[in-house]
Amino acid sequence: MFDWMAWTLPVAVFFICIVLMLVGMTVWEIKSPTVMRKGFLPLETTRGDRLFIGLLSAAYVNLIFVGISGKLAQWFRLDGDPSIWISFVLSMVVLALVMRKG
Repeated sequence: MFDWMAWTLPVAVFFICIVLMLVGMTVWEIKSPTVMRKGFLPLETTRGDRLFIGLLSAAYVNLIFVGISGKLAQWFRLDGDPSIWISFVLSMVVLALVMRKG
């Protein structure tokens, strides 16, 4: 059923993290309802809004990294493409930044 996608360990970890975040946010919302606040994003957001925006941003970071990894290998004269773990860490930093300061 999932043969259409290249299920590598980093991809599986990424999606498992997303599921765990959604479950955690659901429990957190039930225990402590959110309030609207304004951070660096140009609109007032709730925790759920920031999670959604952060997940979209994390997905774009991963897609951009995959798209330019061949060029990065050429620019830095690497033997192969850079590790996808780099984009995973970058995307989690972006997500944390949006959740905390957004």
